[in-house]
Amino acid sequence: MKNILVIGCAGQIGTELTLELRRIYGNDNVVATDLKDAPEVIKAHGHFETLDILDREKMRSLVQKYNIDGIVNLAAILSAVGEEHPMLAWNVNMNGLINVLEVAKEEKVETVLTPSSIAAFGPETPAYNTPQETILKPKTMYGITKVAGELLGDYYVQKYNMDIRGLRYPGIISHEALPGGGTTDYAVAIFYDAIKYGKYTSFVKADTMLPMMYMPDCLNATIQLFQADKKVLKHHSDFNLAAISFTVEELADAIKKHIPEFEIDYKPDYRQQIADTWPKTIDDSAAREEWGWKHEFDLDMMVEDMLKHIKIKFDKGLF
Repeated sequence: MKNILVIGCAGQIGTELTLELRRIYGNDNVVATDLKDAPEVIKAHGHFETLDILDREKMRSLVQKYNIDGIVNLAAILSAVGEEHPMLAWNVNMNGLINVLEVAKEEKVETVLTPSSIAAFGPETPAYNTPQETILKPKTMYGITKVAGELLGDYYVQKYNMDIRGLRYPGIISHEALPGGGTTDYAVAIFYDAIKYGKYTSFVKADTMLPMMYMPDCLNATIQLFQADKKVLKHHSDFNLAAISFTVEELADAIKKHIPEFEIDYKPDYRQQIADTWPKTIDDSAAREEWGWKHEFDLDMMVEDMLKHIKIKFDKGLF
């Protein structure tokens, strides 16, 4: 792998993944792109190009210009926003992915990583220890596009002998980027409000349990799969991925260990119905067996690190 194109570099995962890929492969070898402007830290150290994932010819020109042999596609309309704008979600998530796959096929890009999500599951999916091979009947447009994306990725592997990889992200918690329109965003917003206001109003119920992952583990998992030897992979576009599962109340209690006066109340909205269709715990044994995945952060470790970093941002007046 020499030159990597990151599509969607300005999002929650994209910002930090771009920086980590540049640390590994070199600033000049990781080209960051997004439809919107990127954070200054992205633009200051390496190439940045404006790219709409729906513009196939611009994408092709960038692949040719930078001699790209690896693509990481993070451009997506997430679950909550996708329910407000379902046709936009379909267009960006599906037609955008087809553009990525077609450009990669025609330009002979070596590896494409395009993540899926726990949103691929639905209420018929076993909620606990959700298996790798299971029922996929999501009830959101975001989830529908993720299932279709998994199938498309595997289709290109089988029909064109391409190397397409994907992993079903749980909710991702990070202190660098603000929430981006997902149902699991409460698990990020709660920290900012805890520091700034000492209280938080949750849009899902206290006993809502969802699979979550701290950003350092997310970055490690993504890069480990991206770098894994293709020969050891039995699965391709749909790896289950897990780290920690907890309820909103358990997260609030963990925060109270550091901020005893912290208060939380609950006003569930339409995102509760989305959360209710997703698993509570995930069996990711395929990822652990095939490419050695192992998470590091538990709930208490994650909470302590999040509060430390967000307190620094608050003291600097960054939010």
